[in-house]
Amino acid sequence: MAKAATANAAGVAGVTDLVLRQLGASDPVLKRLIARVGPFQLRHDPKRSPFQSLVRAVANQQLNGKAADTILGRFTALFPGRRFPKPGDLAEVTDEQMRACGFSRAKIAAIRDIGAKALDGTIPTSRQIARLGDEEIIERLTEVRGVGRWTVEMLLMFQLGRQDVLPADDFGVRNGFRIVFALAEMPKPKAVLEHGERWKPYRSVASWYLWRAVDLAKESKTAKA
Repeated sequence: MAKAATANAAGVAGVTDLVLRQLGASDPVLKRLIARVGPFQLRHDPKRSPFQSLVRAVANQQLNGKAADTILGRFTALFPGRRFPKPGDLAEVTDEQMRACGFSRAKIAAIRDIGAKALDGTIPTSRQIARLGDEEIIERLTEVRGVGRWTVEMLLMFQLGRQDVLPADDFGVRNGFRIVFALAEMPKPKAVLEHGERWKPYRSVASWYLWRAVDLAKESKTAKA
């Protein structure tokens, strides 16, 4: 556990040109993509607690960003004097108040469970989570209602800045893999994971470049049109 956490200590902010050269040396196809895209620019936000990140993730499920932000704005307004509520604060509001913010009953149940599991220690604090390895974090957080592996992988990358995460179920990652490797069909997550073994311990970096491959393809299509 300590070894895993130590390996991620520098986070994505510690990705240097040397890291990109090492990653490129492991995979010539990815090396060409890195050259096309340019410097690695994924930035993480360590200020949010795991509780806050998970509540926000649930709010964003099946919604566009603007709609989710509106609902979250109404939600935080239920707690005057707080930039964001603490787990124990959820007891102060009713389900009806949360429904009025725009949350579905399923999302309210998920948020209630996030609060309960933050209070009982299943969801670690910001300080605790920094000492845990990726798989332990995934195992603990996927016990929460409405939280799947993909949600936790996004937390690992964008909140904790972990370097070695490959969200193989992510459509964008799979689509980027299809584009970069000129595949006729969308690859299965298992195929992405198997190929991604060569990208360790920088699979988050490779994932970011696969997302950028999708962006490049869209830009190319728009330019041709």
